[in-house]
Amino acid sequence: MISFHSIILERNLLNLIRQRLESIEIHNPNLAHLICKVIPARCPFAREVKLLDHTIFSIPPLCKLNPFYEQIVSLRFKCLCYLANECGEDISVYC
Repeated sequence: MISFHSIILERNLLNLIRQRLESIEIHNPNLAHLICKVIPARCPFAREVKLLDHTIFSIPPLCKLNPFYEQIVSLRFKCLCYLANECGEDISVYC
């Protein structure tokens, strides 16, 4: 049985992790490149299952079910902005 206190604790923990992800500042080009390589530009889980050119079913993108989706996408965006604005690099390879 899930108690009220465990729900509150879980919510607080999720909020703490979200805040930590949002507070990350990027000042290292190597780290920025690594984050841009690791975090995909779009959800990699969306698929269409086909048989003989007919779509049997579609799997919707499930990334938004991740409780940290917005923070992770924002972190990738910060890295792209840092590389483009601060380092003057071409970021088209990550788009």
